[in-house]
Amino acid sequence: MITSENKIQIRYDEVDKMGYVYHGNYAKFFHISRTELLRKIGFSDKELEIKNILLPVIEMNIKYLKPVFYDDVITIKTFLQKIPSSRMWFKHEVFNASNEVINQAESTVVFVDMHTRKPMKAPGFIVDKIESYDETYRLGIMHKMKD
Repeated sequence: MITSENKIQIRYDEVDKMGYVYHGNYAKFFHISRTELLRKIGFSDKELEIKNILLPVIEMNIKYLKPVFYDDVITIKTFLQKIPSSRMWFKHEVFNASNEVINQAESTVVFVDMHTRKPMKAPGFIVDKIESYDETYRLGIMHKMKD
């Protein structure tokens, strides 16, 4: 499973009148984390758009466990759950500074042809990069276990 970890310090404009992070901001945080995971693998939204590929979110489920406040630093861990076919499934966990899970989510994006606006199979170059990254990651772990 490929993972990415990102830290975000909560800005004043991201909290509501109660002082909590406004719930809609979590979708933005998950987008940031998904984007960074894809960069880590070796491709970006910009590269996909140049190749006429879009990745719209088609499903997102969020469970809010504890509030987050202005100036808190959160850590978002995002996991690519499996090799994509026409969709990519992500799991997200958000941690506070005490390393407590404060939010859990899942999001699904689908590969879409920019011109036809229809779903498409995951392009081979993407699948190849994910498989290559995943294999390198597994080999690295196995090497560390031997040391």
